[in-house]
This record gives sequence, structure tokens and C-alpha cells, in this order.
Amino acid sequence: MKGNRITQRFSALAQEGKKGLITYITAGYPDLDTTARLVKTMVEAGADLVEVGIPFSDPVADGPVIQQASARALANGVRVKDIIRMCADIRQKSTAVPLILMTYYNPVFQYGLESFARDAAGAGVDGLIVPDLPFEESEELLGHTDHYGLALIPLVAPTTTEKRLAAMAPAARGFVYCVSVTGVTGAREEIHTDLAKFTQKVRRHIQLPCAIGFGIAGPAQAAAVAPYCDAMVVGSAIVDLVARAGTGDPAPAVAALVKDIKCAIEKCA
Repeated sequence: MKGNRITQRFSALAQEGKKGLITYITAGYPDLDTTARLVKTMVEAGADLVEVGIPFSDPVADGPVIQQASARALANGVRVKDIIRMCADIRQKSTAVPLILMTYYNPVFQYGLESFARDAAGAGVDGLIVPDLPFEESEELLGHTDHYGLALIPLVAPTTTEKRLAAMAPAARGFVYCVSVTGVTGAREEIHTDLAKFTQKVRRHIQLPCAIGFGIAGPAQAAAVAPYCDAMVVGSAIVDLVARAGTGDPAPAVAALVKDIKCAIEKCA
């Protein structure tokens, strides 16, 4: 997958000696037009990669902020095909930013594994994260994502053993999503995991960039996490800003947060 935008972006960041910022937004919350606009806003504010969450009725890896956003999006009638179409529209306007879909296995299975991989890749999506799909059961989907040039990105936790990491390595694509804490997504005041030890363990077995996510709420945490990874993921804090905006425009607040975090990890003067 040397031509994949994810690989290209991480290579460029490494050459520049910079850390990457991956931002997350729930598709269809409050509506797809706002989602597309916020993707553009986040990229312009400094996001290096963008995760677009496909809402699901039982998002077991997500905390209350993203759960509520997913429920609202589903209530509004958002469907997978609509989100893929939105990604195609985003790609027409932005050829460089890597786009990653994050969802659960059921929506992918219901859509059809090959059809999902084909349509997502055709829309310009670069990667896929499926938190509830164990790597032992990922072979069929991996075959389709590899065929269409879509990176199936693995998640690992602090509790993942060395033996399991070694077993996961051949199927890992794009980057490794290192879950900073055991539990669900959500902004936290502190992250108590020994991140240095955690990412060193991951890197001994999987030769891909490491991104740390779950719990990063703002610039201070991002700066504290940055030395231990190649990128960090910020999701719930952004979705929370969308919720707080109510009927107003969330873009200014989202842009400000992304800029502040990007500045923190690049140690702006």
C-alpha cells in the first residue's frame, strides 16, 4: 500500500520530524452537510488525517458523547451509502487528506464486505477501523480491503500481549491505533497508562506508525502524549463541541480546538 494516502502522510510527517493529528467526527450529526463542512474545517485547521464515524446502534467502544451523536444521526435517517457518497464529495474537493471510516462490523457485513470495500475505496476513502472485529476473524474482510487498496487498521490495547501483537503484525495496515486506556472513548482528565512502555511493546512487533487515541481532550494532553507516538487521535472532544453548539455553527470552536492541539504538538512559540 505504498501509494495509500495514509502511508504518504505518515512518511511526510516523519521526514519533517512532526507528529500527526487525527481528528474524528460522527457522520450525520447533526447532518451530513455539517459533517462535510467540519471535515474541511478540521483539515484547514491542521488535521493530518480524518476519521469519519459511521453511526451504529450499539457502539460498544464509544463513550456517551459519541453514542449520543450516533443515536441522533441514525434517528435522522443517515445510512452507510449516504456517508460513502459524502466521502466522495469531500474527496472531489480535497485530494490530499487521508480519509478513514470508523464503524462496527455489523454495518459493513449488512452492506456486503466486498461491496463496502469497493464503494469506500471508489469514494476516495483510504482506511477502515472496525473496533469489534478481532484480527482472528478479519481474514475475509482483509482480503477485500487489500484488493481495493483500503487499509484495515488494527486496534491494540495496553492489555494486548506480545504474542498477540506478533500474530497481528501480518494483517496490520496503515498504522496501529493504540488505545490509551482500557474502556470506551471519551475525554479524560488524565491518562495513567505507561505510554512509553506500551508503544515500545507495539513497535517491537508491528512496523507501522503508532497513533494513540481514547481520552485525549485538549492541547495539554496531546503534548504530553506526543513523545510516545507518531500521531494522536482526538474524537470525543470534537463531537462534544458539535453537541454544545446546538443549533449554532460548531465550526469556529472545532477549528480553534484543532489549531490549539496542532500547535501544542508542534511546540509553537
